[in-house]
Amino acid sequence: MYREKKGYGFTSEKIQLRNSRMPELEAVEIEAVADTGAVHMCIPEHIRIQLQIEEQDAREVILADGNRKLVPYVGPIELRYKHRVGLAGALVMGDEPLLGLIPLQDMDLVVVSGTKRVIVNPLSPNIASSIAKRTCNANRYTKGLRRRLIHAPGTRVDARHIPAA
Repeated sequence: MYREKKGYGFTSEKIQLRNSRMPELEAVEIEAVADTGAVHMCIPEHIRIQLQIEEQDAREVILADGNRKLVPYVGPIELRYKHRVGLAGALVMGDEPLLGLIPLQDMDLVVVSGTKRVIVNPLSPNIASSIAKRTCNANRYTKGLRRRLIHAPGTRVDARHIPAA
């Protein structure tokens, strides 16, 4: 389980999940592991069943031990954390929910490695921001963003999910 690896940059946060195609269904509050080393969101089969989310496709995933496995890809899932909202697809696998880079970036969330907390990006506290197209200005922006987040007084942000210039 991911929680056994607290020294490796994993942290858990409560988020709400909802089937965006069936808004009449009640949202589910879960505790998800935020892992900056993972790409996708992953959910166990029992959460897929509870949200009544249909399989859209299949993905071949490479597991931590190097083995490959074919798993269902479902979505879209609406995610809510604090005042941020995102939509994501998810791989159906494992025994606990996992937030990878795609949903973290979509909601403009940052993992603070010193406190092992997921926070709303302090450089855009009111609304999620994103880079739609990489240009020379975007490169300067991301360099400055990385520098300000990494060297902010009293914090050390895990900048692996902030785009490098």
